[in-house]
Formats: sequence, structure tokens, C-alpha cells
Amino acid sequence: MSLGLWMLFGKRKRIVKRILIVEDEPLVAFDNEVMLGDAGYEVVATLDGFDEAIALLGREKIDLILSDVRLKGRRTGVDLARAAKKQGVPVLFASGHAPPKEAPEFALGCLMKPYSERQLRQSLDSIDRFLAGKNPKPPKGLHFFATEEG
Repeated sequence: MSLGLWMLFGKRKRIVKRILIVEDEPLVAFDNEVMLGDAGYEVVATLDGFDEAIALLGREKIDLILSDVRLKGRRTGVDLARAAKKQGVPVLFASGHAPPKEAPEFALGCLMKPYSERQLRQSLDSIDRFLAGKNPKPPKGLHFFATEEG
């Protein structure tokens, strides 16, 4: 099906609309911001550390956090994911480093770097489908913890 037909007939309402990017590499952060904007998502903010992300989490409606595992400062993306889960905000890691073994307890998955714009879009679509109660087929590069747990 062509993209045009898909958009005409297959477009469904997204659950994930507002995304917070937490990434300590400026070029990757910028690329993610542009790719997400081009895909029609609203980027709430692009931050590089835990403290700023936690402060924003308390002030803004955020549907998903796209976070690296390693961040600027002492606190990590894992710490952020734990805190976000307590507030009911799902997290997708985007990292070149494998998340710790306990990551499935507080994150939906991990998109391994490097990834393409297509992989990012497909990963977000999989997350959206999962949150809508569907059984998504994760794209290459996405370790989707939610489906691995059963």
C-alpha cells in the first residue's frame, strides 16, 4: 500500500503525541528532534540530564520519554525511567549501550544506536500499538521488553 493510501485509509489516532527527548549527544539530540517533528510528533523539550527531565516531567504532559541510557551528570536514563514509571510515563531507551538487566521493569524497550529515521518511526509506531492494546511487531534494532516478558 502506498504511503498516500495508508494516510488516507489507515491513519489511526496516536496515543503518543508529546515526546520528551533526553540525550547527552547534541547531534543525536538534534537529529531526533528533527525526525520526530517531521513524523508529526510534538517534541516537548530536548534535554541532556536527569534533573532537568524530572523537573519538566512534573510540569508538562508527556506521552513518552525517548532517553539515552547514559546522560550528562551522575544520574542515568535508567534513573529517569524508574522515576517516569512512578508517574505513569512510558520510556523508550535509544542507546548504543545495552540497558541493565532490570530495564524491562521500568522501560518499554531499547532502540539500539545507530538507527535510521525509519527505524525510529517504526519503533514509535510499535510503542503506540502496544499502548493501544495491540500486539506490535518490533522493527529491526528495537528490543521490545514489553513483548519479551510475555
